[in-house]
Amino acid sequence: MIVASIGISSVATISAADEFLDLGKDLFVEHCARCHGIDATGKGSDANDLKTQPADLTKISERRGGVWPMLEVMSILDGYLKVQEPRDDMPIITELNDGPTVEFDTGNGLVARTPSRLIEVAEYLESIQSPKPERYVP
Repeated sequence: MIVASIGISSVATISAADEFLDLGKDLFVEHCARCHGIDATGKGSDANDLKTQPADLTKISERRGGVWPMLEVMSILDGYLKVQEPRDDMPIITELNDGPTVEFDTGNGLVARTPSRLIEVAEYLESIQSPKPERYVP
């Protein structure tokens, strides 16, 4: 009986994780795919109209030597880094800051209330990295 309940719990956890990634993918398609493409490789329908070629978002970790920079990705998505590195053709996706917040471990000993949509998109992008990240930094 204990084995069955552990199995059910694992299935529920996997389903919740899958649902979280599905929500992230849906948000990505809605807000990012026109420029970055459905497959996130930078070849969206609007890519040729931009001054700067959209990045291949499946290679974020590879460009950083196998490191997944979660907080940096979230800062790009929510527009925080735009203040330091302004680009006219990279929009601030304010909708990612709407909705419920969840506790997020920033990796430096702090837990911060963070918009769940922002985390969902960042975790979706992490899930499509090729090759997969070898290390993680906050």
